[in-house]
Amino acid sequence: MKLFKKVLIANRGEIAVRIIRACKELGIKTVAVYSDVEKDSLHVRLADESVCIGPANASQSYLNIPAILSAAEITDSDAIHPGYGFLSENYHFAEACVTSGITFIGPTPENIKLGGDKAKARQIMKRKGVPVVPGSDGPVTTDELAMKAAKKIGLPIILKASAGGGGHGMRVVKEEKELEQAFYMAQREALTAFGNNELYIEKYVPDMRHIEVQIMADSKGNVIHLGERDCSIQRRHQKLIEETPSPISLTEKKIMKRIWELGVKAARAIRYGNVGTIEFIVDPEGNIYFIEMNTRVQVEHPVTEAVTGIDIIKEQIKISAGFPLEFKQSQIRLSGHAIECRINAEDPERFIPSPGKITFLSLPGGPGVRVDTAIFNGYVIPSHYDSLIAKLIVHGKDRAEAIARMRRALDEFMIDGVKTTIPFHKKVFNHPDFIKGEFNTKFVEKVNGLGQEAVIRES
Repeated sequence: MKLFKKVLIANRGEIAVRIIRACKELGIKTVAVYSDVEKDSLHVRLADESVCIGPANASQSYLNIPAILSAAEITDSDAIHPGYGFLSENYHFAEACVTSGITFIGPTPENIKLGGDKAKARQIMKRKGVPVVPGSDGPVTTDELAMKAAKKIGLPIILKASAGGGGHGMRVVKEEKELEQAFYMAQREALTAFGNNELYIEKYVPDMRHIEVQIMADSKGNVIHLGERDCSIQRRHQKLIEETPSPISLTEKKIMKRIWELGVKAARAIRYGNVGTIEFIVDPEGNIYFIEMNTRVQVEHPVTEAVTGIDIIKEQIKISAGFPLEFKQSQIRLSGHAIECRINAEDPERFIPSPGKITFLSLPGGPGVRVDTAIFNGYVIPSHYDSLIAKLIVHGKDRAEAIARMRRALDEFMIDGVKTTIPFHKKVFNHPDFIKGEFNTKFVEKVNGLGQEAVIRES
């Protein structure tokens, strides 16, 4: 059994740089792909080879399956790593890789297809004994059926896109008179975002914690977890800060142990293979509910790496090459506390993108500080892609040290030329409720005064 000779990274930005670093340490050659506005990007400079795959518009470049497969063919790449976003959860792309004789570094197309069908995934989990949020038995195709389901479940409810994620195609309905309009708006959003207007309904749980379990599984049926991550601080259903362990685990160890067990059980239920996450919510009474699975590496994987010492990207590559897991569950040790801030090029008050040229940059450092980024002095942040420009990760012996370290690192992170969310993060890390670990998915309202209902309607 051998590792790949050459991996093409079908992505850009910090995750492309992250994958290139892992490949280099494994002795694997790399190929970067890029759009015509990113020929001078860091991932292009670091890779062994590079191929332009189209213009700036993502649909003509980073989402262009024929162009990516052609780049893999002409560079003689034997594997493709999709990173996160773009084509990472597109089962058609995974199938096309298999058909072309190229290894897709990720789970099987079947796993990806199921992960993308939220309604079907709910049904399977429910059948396998994994608790799900009370909701419709399957998709609801008309507003009349939605009303019938809503009455059975009880208001408030939330409409969700079956093929969705990232807040698209979501609407909270608190009164019956709101449902019809919300239903058709959610359908339109879902169709635009995913090419599929199928919706399902869940009971809306307003004061919840969002907890995910990091899973690693190989083709031999071995499944382990690497602990949890608390992703409750988010806006428009986009995570802003993640940490591990969750503050819940510091006082409610039984709840967290149960979430770990359910994460592994959910992965086994669909015979999952590779790296992924199982996502749950926890209500104020401590009830745990499955909400979805992510069939890819997560943006926030570095916090788990910090507390486990395991390089998740390297393990993902080795699993895809057919190697069995190197670790048993009993060998996993979680040490200290880690927190990640997503640094976006956005107005910190309104979260509006702020592309442009970086005129000065000084990155933080020192003990327990890690920065994953692809930006540099003089870099021009394009307006065509996600606004994430860096991930700031800190690790400390406990949560108090991690918070103090993050405050220090945020003060050291200096960037001119564009607006960033650093001021927002500074507010969070000085907020008494965050310091006490008393927060949920509505926390951003307290920091920036943004109502959750408005947030969901904007998404």
